[in-house]
Amino acid sequence: MRPLTKTEENRLKLLTKYSISLTLIEPTETGLKKSIMDATGPVRNYLKENNLHDFETQLQGPEHKRIINGFIYEQFSIKKSNVSLYRPITKKGDPRVWFSGLTKFVNPNDIVAIICYEGNFHIFNLSQLPIENLLESSISSPLKELIEEISGKENAIAYELLEKLREIAKRGLMPSMVDADTSVGRTLETALGIEINSSKQPDYKGIELKSFRSSRTNRKNLFAQVPDWELSKFKSSSEILDAFGYWREENFKLYCTVSAKNRNSQGLTLRLDSNIKQLIENSDKDEIGDFVVWTLENLHKRLLEKHRETFWVKAVSTTQDGMEYFQYSEVEHTKKPIISQFDLLIEQGVITLDHLIKRDSKGKVVEKGPLFKIKPNGLDLLFPPSEKFSLLQN
Repeated sequence: MRPLTKTEENRLKLLTKYSISLTLIEPTETGLKKSIMDATGPVRNYLKENNLHDFETQLQGPEHKRIINGFIYEQFSIKKSNVSLYRPITKKGDPRVWFSGLTKFVNPNDIVAIICYEGNFHIFNLSQLPIENLLESSISSPLKELIEEISGKENAIAYELLEKLREIAKRGLMPSMVDADTSVGRTLETALGIEINSSKQPDYKGIELKSFRSSRTNRKNLFAQVPDWELSKFKSSSEILDAFGYWREENFKLYCTVSAKNRNSQGLTLRLDSNIKQLIENSDKDEIGDFVVWTLENLHKRLLEKHRETFWVKAVSTTQDGMEYFQYSEVEHTKKPIISQFDLLIEQGVITLDHLIKRDSKGKVVEKGPLFKIKPNGLDLLFPPSEKFSLLQN
C-alpha cells in the first residue's frame, strides 16, 4: 500500500481517537477494472482477529466463495454491498476480496477503510470522504452514527471502571494488604473485587490494571513471557539459574535486568534479529553464547493481549505506625500499542527484561518472570496519545 497523505493520516488519527479498529486497502486501476483486489496480510489478519473470515481455512475455487453483507458510506447515505471473499484455483489461491458497487465510490489508488462490526463490513473512502467534518458536525450522518455507536460501546467499560476507581479514591487512605512491592496493585484489585490469580488475561472486563507508587520512577511492567524453549539452547529457567545465579543470604537466585543497550554484571544482553524475527538473550561466556529465544510474533501477541486497553493507576504512598497506606490519585488510559514501536524500544533499551528466578529451600526453582518492563517515559512512545483522569475530583 502507498504511503498515506497528511490528510489521510489525520483522518486515521481521528478514528483512532474514537477507538475505531479498522484496516486499509488500496484498489489499483487494474483491480477496479477487473473487480478484484488482493486481500493483503493486514486485511487477512484483521478479518481473522474480528472473527469475520479466515482465509487460512478457506478452500480454493468458486464453490467455496463466501459472501458477507457490506455497507458503503457516502456523506449522507449508505449503499448496500455484497463482499466476496475467495481463493481462486489459479496460482497458489492467493486470497481475494471484492466489494460490489465499489467502482462508483473510489478512484484508482484511493485508500479504502474497512470496519468489521456486528458481522458486517462497513466501507468508506478514507481519501475522499470528509470524515473530520462529518464527525465534528452537529448534523447527523450514517458514518457519524456508526462511529459514535462503536465508540460508545468501546468506552462504556472504561467509564464504568473509572467511576469505581473514583469511589475507591473517595474512601481516602487504604491500608496495604501485604508488605511487598506488589501490594499497591493487590490492594486496589481487592477493593475492586478482583480475585488475585496468575491469569494472563486483562484484569477488569478486558482492561488491564497497572498500579504504581507516585514516589517511584521505576520501570512499569508490561507482561511476563517465558522463552520459546524449543528454539532455545537452554530448556528451562533452572538452566538459566545454574549458569548465571548467585548466592544472597540463604537463596540461590538470579534477579537482574537485561538490556539490548549494554551487558549487565552477569554478562547478559539482548539482541533483536529482525531477519529471523527473534529476540535473543546472549551471554559473554564463549561456551554459552546465545541461550534463549523469544519469537517477535509471540511477544507482539502478548503485548496486544495484555494491553489492548490499560489503566495505569498512580497511588500516593504514606506510612503510619509502620503500616503502608495508599491514596489512589490518577489514571492514565492507554489503548492499542503500536507494535512496530515495541521492537524499536527493545533496541533502544527503553523496554528491558527482568529475570526473577530463585531456588527455594526445597530445591524447587521459582520463576516470577521473565518480565518485560518499560521505562516511565516510554509509555507515550509505545501507545497512541493517552488520556489522564484525576480520581480526586470534587
